[in-house]
Amino acid sequence: MREWLIAILLVSALSAPAFAAAPKLAVFDLELIDTSVEGNAPPPKAVQDRAMRASEQLRRELAQSGKFEIVDIAPVKTAAHDSNLQACGGCDVEFAQQIGADLVLTGVVHKISDLIINISLFVRDVQSGRLVTAMNADMRGDTDESWSRTTGYLVRNRLLAPNYGAPQRQ
Repeated sequence: MREWLIAILLVSALSAPAFAAAPKLAVFDLELIDTSVEGNAPPPKAVQDRAMRASEQLRRELAQSGKFEIVDIAPVKTAAHDSNLQACGGCDVEFAQQIGADLVLTGVVHKISDLIINISLFVRDVQSGRLVTAMNADMRGDTDESWSRTTGYLVRNRLLAPNYGAPQRQ
């Protein structure tokens, strides 16, 4: 029941008039899992750069929408980069609390090969720590264009979609 309430609040915040206070959103840099490389080799710099650009694109497009106030993650950025935000037991929420956010967005890019890549995004309520919504999209091809288009798709058609994440009537 609480998950439905949080989802409804998120949808209401996304649908609120421009004069209403926008929820404060901390958008952490996307984490990268690259199983396309041999052994324990780090991902190529081009892939790391694309993940950083996708993170910046998320913050920019969400800020431009006017539906969120993007919180500066600089005070906790080093600690976040040193953590695995998807497996740290809620450290993403703790970091977001430290910088005054209402919601926190984290994400993972899983590069399976040069052809198959997936971006998964997760939004949590900072007060409760509960997952508000999760989404993902696959892309084909490891190019700047495919990364940008996939990130833009997630913003437009999932994060900013007026009814995304709302409970369905039975």
